[in-house]
Amino acid sequence: MASNQNTGNPKVDIAYRRKKNAEDMKMQVISFALMIFLTIVAFIAVGYDGVGEWFKAPFIILLAVIQVIFQLYYFMHMNNKGHEAVKLFLYSGIGVAAITVLTFVTIIWW
Repeated sequence: MASNQNTGNPKVDIAYRRKKNAEDMKMQVISFALMIFLTIVAFIAVGYDGVGEWFKAPFIILLAVIQVIFQLYYFMHMNNKGHEAVKLFLYSGIGVAAITVLTFVTIIWW
């Protein structure tokens, strides 16, 4: 527990932790439900014949990116304080990967 949350009153500290844990659990359940919904939408998009093939792949990739964001921020607690260094390395890796993909696509297409 953070030192700035310690009031010296055990009842207040326990009540705060319970409230904080309940909020965190609520957000995890909501994000889990949204990920299940996005998975169902992806399966429907693949199985539905009225959607063109050029739409399906980018749409599924978009849904996958949204799910990765949910997993990072809610299940891996990246939205909490103290994860700044991890965020820096993660976003740096994403940047290097994006530049690498862009480089190879540019080399192949031109």
